[in-house]
Amino acid sequence: MADLGSVITAIVTPFDEQLRVDDDAFVSLMNHLAANGSDGFVVCGTTGETSTLSDDEQLGLIELAVRERPAGVSIIAGAGSNDTRHAVHLTERSCELGVDAVLSVTPYYNRPSRRGLVQHFNEVARASSVPVILYNIPQRTGTDMPNDLLAELAQIDRVDFVKQANDDNLAPVDGLGIYAGNDGTFARTLDMGEAGGILVASHIVGPQQRRMVDEPENRAEIDASLQDVYETLFMTSNPTCTKAALELLGHRVGGLRLPLLEADERERAAVRAMLERHQLLGQLTA
Repeated sequence: MADLGSVITAIVTPFDEQLRVDDDAFVSLMNHLAANGSDGFVVCGTTGETSTLSDDEQLGLIELAVRERPAGVSIIAGAGSNDTRHAVHLTERSCELGVDAVLSVTPYYNRPSRRGLVQHFNEVARASSVPVILYNIPQRTGTDMPNDLLAELAQIDRVDFVKQANDDNLAPVDGLGIYAGNDGTFARTLDMGEAGGILVASHIVGPQQRRMVDEPENRAEIDASLQDVYETLFMTSNPTCTKAALELLGHRVGGLRLPLLEADERERAAVRAMLERHQLLGQLTA
């Protein structure tokens, strides 16, 4: 099973004032995060606002990430869709661009049957030359993949991991490495001896989350200290508050594309208060 890292940041997509993808800001942010705890990146995941990106924008950003990646980090392409043909296309193109793995979400909205899910991921895996990370997030897709189904999917060649965002399902699965899909279960996932987490708070508290991997004896204490970070970043639809926090920290990430909106006055005040509590304002580094 490939080692993709333990602290994987689901990186935001920076936009300029016209809400076009800002390549320079993306590379700058990627370098900053790699210097502050991230082992790798999911590019064009949910946090990257992929649902509002065109295929050209999505594949262009993945290509940029592969080309400009900091030394030693993994690049994981968000390549899922609720249309199997589209997921296959994005998977094939991402592999051609040189990614280390693909993240493939449970098809959303059309809510396929169990047999449909198995066939869908068979087609995705057949199209991939790299490890496939399943993404189970029923609160967004309307479909849960229970652990017995995940164990069945693990029998498919190249299906090696799951990003588990259903906290009730968080448990070992034969044949799959587990990534926490929510920051709040990162410590629990590490305690299980699993791969790590695909995280959002690592944009803000990457060094602390890195310590949770490197200092297991301090993991519970660090996790407890970060609960308000997790709560604040997810007080409204992600990545609204994450982008607000990054802007307050001096990173150029721009606004959000509709139907998401930038943080309002109340949300921005809560983000600023959280950053102040953690003494993070004014600490922008490389």
